Amino acid sequence: MQGFRPSAGQLDKALFSDDARNETWVRDGLTVTTLYDPMLAKIIVRGDNREEAIRKLADALSQSRFYGITTNLQYLQQLLANEDCVSGNVYTQLLNGFEPAERALEVLDGGVQTTVQDYPGRVGYWDVGVPPCGPMDPLSFRIGNKLLGNDNNASGLEMTLRGGSFRFRSDMIFCVTGADMQPALDDEPVPAYRPVHARRGQVLTFGEAKEGMRAYLLIGGGFDIPDVLGSSSTFTLGNFGGHGGRAIRTGDVLNVNANAGVGASAGDDSSLAVAHRPEMTKAWTIGVIPGPHCTEEFLLPDYLTQLTETDWEVHYNSSRTGIRLIGPAPLWTREDGGEAGLHPSNIHDNAYAVGTLDLTGDMPILLGPDGPSLGGFVCPVTTATAELWKLGQLHPGDKLRFRLLTLQEADALRVAQERNLQAIGAGECEELEPVVLPSSAASDFRSDYPILYRMEEGRRYPLAIRCSGDQYLLVEYGRLELDLMLRFQAHALMQAIKEAGSIPALDLTPGIRSLQVHIDPAKMTITEACRRIVEIERSLPPLESIRVPSRIVRLPLSWDDPATRVAIDRYQQNVRPDAPWCPSNIEFIRRVNGLSNTEEVKRIVFEANYLVLGLGDVYLGAPVATPTDPRHRLVTTKYNPARTWTPENAVGIGGAYMCVYGMEGPGGYQFVGRTVQMWNRLRSTESFKPGQPWLLRFFDQIQFYSVDADELLVLREDFLRGRYEADITETTFDLGDYLQFLDSIKESADAFRSLQLKAFQEERESWKRLGLAEYVSEQEAAKPAEEDELPAGAVAVRSPMPGSVWKVLASAGQAVKKGDTLIIQESMKMEFAQQAPCDGIVGSVFVEPGESVHSGQLIVSIIR
Repeated sequence: MQGFRPSAGQLDKALFSDDARNETWVRDGLTVTTLYDPMLAKIIVRGDNREEAIRKLADALSQSRFYGITTNLQYLQQLLANEDCVSGNVYTQLLNGFEPAERALEVLDGGVQTTVQDYPGRVGYWDVGVPPCGPMDPLSFRIGNKLLGNDNNASGLEMTLRGGSFRFRSDMIFCVTGADMQPALDDEPVPAYRPVHARRGQVLTFGEAKEGMRAYLLIGGGFDIPDVLGSSSTFTLGNFGGHGGRAIRTGDVLNVNANAGVGASAGDDSSLAVAHRPEMTKAWTIGVIPGPHCTEEFLLPDYLTQLTETDWEVHYNSSRTGIRLIGPAPLWTREDGGEAGLHPSNIHDNAYAVGTLDLTGDMPILLGPDGPSLGGFVCPVTTATAELWKLGQLHPGDKLRFRLLTLQEADALRVAQERNLQAIGAGECEELEPVVLPSSAASDFRSDYPILYRMEEGRRYPLAIRCSGDQYLLVEYGRLELDLMLRFQAHALMQAIKEAGSIPALDLTPGIRSLQVHIDPAKMTITEACRRIVEIERSLPPLESIRVPSRIVRLPLSWDDPATRVAIDRYQQNVRPDAPWCPSNIEFIRRVNGLSNTEEVKRIVFEANYLVLGLGDVYLGAPVATPTDPRHRLVTTKYNPARTWTPENAVGIGGAYMCVYGMEGPGGYQFVGRTVQMWNRLRSTESFKPGQPWLLRFFDQIQFYSVDADELLVLREDFLRGRYEADITETTFDLGDYLQFLDSIKESADAFRSLQLKAFQEERESWKRLGLAEYVSEQEAAKPAEEDELPAGAVAVRSPMPGSVWKVLASAGQAVKKGDTLIIQESMKMEFAQQAPCDGIVGSVFVEPGESVHSGQLIVSIIR
């Protein structure tokens, strides 16, 4: 119990017995500070005698949980089972030396980023922008649980780059899988892919992965972690799930389920032969399926050849949200995205598949399990389900090649992989079959491979159904244009699929002119699902006068908020110094729309009525919306490449759309300001209904009113606690009335559009003159300083990882102490402080803010 030291932090969930009197001040989401009395609750029962009272109290404690912080709950349970306590032989020294074992793992060092995950993660909330999370290498994770005989959804720890160290507070069985981080139990090497017994008090330590990126620690029985939206997986960007909604850290204590240590069904001697383990390397080949957007309206026919013949390099700014790749710019068919944005990668927002290759500008990003559900970029290929594990093991600097697969080949790989997992769980490791990528070439595939169905004749709107990997279908309506009728058509199809019940859909996620259908591949193939969708679509009623429930939601907006200006400065410093939308996004919006001054931009934003067409752009109920009045549709391009950081609830414009960022994370929309939260993880309020922590719904109408930055900070504090509520008015949206309104303003809307197109073209020509039309996304790293440049006695401080320099805090001649921060480096979308290894005087600083550095590069010298 560490001498009953205080434990503060976020209380994720509190559970109490219905059969006891519970006197408490705590509730879900509350932060327990170090400033007050440590008592969380009194649990009181009554019995006719001591024996009955103790039994009732023990039952009540067994039903109680306090997730996210460490308590004495297990200690009290053990005390009630103590013979002296039960018999009433209680004396002053009873607790001296009473140190019962706990079903728990104590965190001595959390490593670089270690999180609780489970498989398959959070399913069913893609349409409101909640990613599945779960292990980024699901194969290694699932193998570990199978070897232990755990339930399929048992939670475990995912360690990134460098693992930590952990103390077992009771005897347990554990298994380590994934990248080799040199695990050791009391300094003795631990075999991977094999159940291992740990005794109470033993310490398990991990080093750094030399190949691969993530290792997994699975415990017999799994961790006792509460489900949030159906999963215990951690979503660090959203601050929920797992332990406190964050990476674990020193001092955390993770409880383990009661059946831990009972033994694995597969037996203690069950281990996986090296030949059947996921193979770590620095040169990867990843199987991908063409689609959804490798077709010729977006990319040249030679693009798939370029993709598969390039040796791509993994960028240092990769993470669970996505793996950034360094390589040549895509072979675009078109010059721009039209109404969707100035760059040819821009499309009208649609749902993404996990593992898809997202072309954000000219930078390709393989979207991970924490990636966004909705966005407006072309995605040419999608990782096969059986190959997703490789994304979790890509290390900065690794090389990779893509290999194209047919849907049938991808399904065969998935089936073989699942058979192997079942065999491992049954203890039949000798029965495993090799899972090998088939050979193929880009020349074997036409660029229209992903189009499984297309129909234009006799239809009001053309229909195309594209595969997006081996689990997703993307149903698209109409041309590549903004037409609200297409969104209503997608809505009608979504409702019809739900009512039919003939497709095993895990998620149905609408976009601007599309509907993504996530299929359970164990129950139905993509091609069969496509056939059934065509049948359902044929029976849809006409959209002559559809009416949908709607609400007018008035929200505060801090114009050109300081938080957004920080993000712009950081982007210009670290990502793209010559970006034409910097230093002011608002001035860029003015210029590209042909407006006379930035006050005109402000007037339009505050007069607009934004219709919510999708949720989850980007993340957690964040809306993608467009003005119902086309004269309010400001058109811009998105950042190229995308930002690595966006403040929570920033308001931006991209293409013809407005979005409110649901949380911190990457992004590409041009900033206009910041508003209140779209998601409430703390509690239910009038604005956030029970079981639905998101604010908005499809077809809501957003209107902004002006507040200053300080006022917004107060409103943001009050909003989550129910002290401020959004101004919401129930109404309906009548499509027939809206079409009449469009007819009435056609002339003035056309004039505004002509002005935009002229300014749009002038901006493009300006980029060409200035050499900004084609952006090379990576800066050249500075030449490393040579060793002989250092004076005698100087200590070399080197970067331990590839990344970019965000801040330089040290200067030549400055006195520093051991442990002082010299520079702050960004890598894998995290910040790392590089510290002085000794006392001394800074001799030289060899790097500057925004500069890329490689692993081992000299960054500072210190004179002792």
